[in-house]
Amino acid sequence: MSELVELSSPYLLFLGDARDDLAAKTAAGVHHWRPRQCLGQVRLPGCAADLKLTDMTPAEAARQGARTMLIGTANSGGVIADNWLPSIVEALEAGLDVASGLHERLDQIPTLMAVSARTGRRLIDVRHPKGKLKTGTGRKRSGKRLLTVGTDCSVGKMYTSLALEAALREKGCKADFRATGQTGIMIVGRGISVDAVVADFISGAAEALSPDNDADHWDVVEGQGSLHHPAFAGVSLGLLHGSQPDALVICHEPTRRHMRGLTDVPLPSLEATIEANLSAARLTNPNVRVLGFAVNTSKLEEAAARSMLDDLEKRFRMPASDPVRFSVAALAARLLAEF
Repeated sequence: MSELVELSSPYLLFLGDARDDLAAKTAAGVHHWRPRQCLGQVRLPGCAADLKLTDMTPAEAARQGARTMLIGTANSGGVIADNWLPSIVEALEAGLDVASGLHERLDQIPTLMAVSARTGRRLIDVRHPKGKLKTGTGRKRSGKRLLTVGTDCSVGKMYTSLALEAALREKGCKADFRATGQTGIMIVGRGISVDAVVADFISGAAEALSPDNDADHWDVVEGQGSLHHPAFAGVSLGLLHGSQPDALVICHEPTRRHMRGLTDVPLPSLEATIEANLSAARLTNPNVRVLGFAVNTSKLEEAAARSMLDDLEKRFRMPASDPVRFSVAALAARLLAEF
């Protein structure tokens, strides 16, 4: 599928001059989920982030088998800083591709374009898919699909999806995480960043991400946005239609009182979230069901978190857990037993 961004591993993680660990969260996510594919890190003077990987130059990484240097840090405005350019040039000249999820595109910087053309190495802007996408059709596809949805943005949809993929594979199930955002693409090496897809083609992008497959295979599709968020509901709807999910996991952060960035828009109830997502998903899969809840309880004490999750399970009669604090074992077990 030429429309998918595809990366070659192993990786060299570029931390640049990240001011703290949070600024290098993309690199940290790749290292957390795909540690065996991360050979080393590049840190410039003043870098305060450290993934405890071996510090090495691009040339040293290439000699050890690295194939792509990932720009794993971010800055204000998402730009390629001038003091990063020598390292990027060095990586290209060492025989590495260079991938970035920042807003500024690598392939529009003349210096890098010239070196890329001379060396034959790729400049990969994972936020900007290339190739020709089709509009969605709603045609029934073989295989099974799970989509993470949320009461709001930034409530753990990517982490939950990756954790479910890992849990299913541990149980011997055929399962693949399907990345729809730039960080997810860097973690698994392929995907489509749907927030950069023209609106008419979002459902088609989701169909391309999760094509026909074996009857017992699960595609775990990374959700984006929220149907209740005025800014991002469009991409959420496109994913619901295109991914044709058999199962939905509702992701939630219980201490929020309004939508992220919109203080005048209240957070929807779980009941409203379930109803809206099931209604939208039924357009392409009338048999879709909610599997359970993935709840970010990081702002609650453990006792309060466990009590809240117990209450959710009793109230909705389905599993509820915090994938980071506890696990997704109950969600995976129900998926394999009942879906």
